[in-house]
Amino acid sequence: MPVTVLLVDDEPLVRAGLRAVLEAQPDIEVVGEAADGAAVIPLVRRLRPDVVAMDVRMPLLDGIEATRAVLRTVEDPPKILVITTFENDEYVYEALRAGAAGFLLKRARPAEIVHAVRLVAEGESLLFPASVRQLAAEYGDDGGNRAARAVMARAQLTEREAEVLRLMARGLSNAEIAARLVVGTETVKSHVSALLAKLGARDRTQAVIAAYESGFVAPG
Repeated sequence: MPVTVLLVDDEPLVRAGLRAVLEAQPDIEVVGEAADGAAVIPLVRRLRPDVVAMDVRMPLLDGIEATRAVLRTVEDPPKILVITTFENDEYVYEALRAGAAGFLLKRARPAEIVHAVRLVAEGESLLFPASVRQLAAEYGDDGGNRAARAVMARAQLTEREAEVLRLMARGLSNAEIAARLVVGTETVKSHVSALLAKLGARDRTQAVIAAYESGFVAPG
């Protein structure tokens, strides 16, 4: 089955460019478009995309609030891939904190766009880990977030789960973590599922942000 994508951007040329790039791939299908975040929820419910590629800045409802709305109200929601003009942008970090699984620059090359959609859909690796770390260092609470520290303390991660989280924060995929720890990939998936549940994180991006903001992992 192809990865299905909903495009959300107020610029028609951006949507057209993304559609052309993605539909050139045999394993990706663009199932719909929207010009504002306000239109996302009904489209998501009707089209059931795997990934929503969403502009972070839009006139009526921006990508941050649209991400929150989708994840709060839609059962079994899609992965959100935020599209942005600037990489080092507080809006991007807020979108990640709101639940977006990753972000993509509008100037990205076609191969990078395709890779980002596939990676976010698979959910087994962190997209642009160095950039996420940089955003956390600049806009996160740098270990001073009481709520994040409390969540991390309550989670009571096992030694192996903590090790897996640290490797996730470095951007390693499940397969790479398995090779590093000399265990099976399914074992790593089990550890990832367990630590996500303990942290109340929707995906590995939110788990990594929690790790940075609680001081469990240093973003610098």
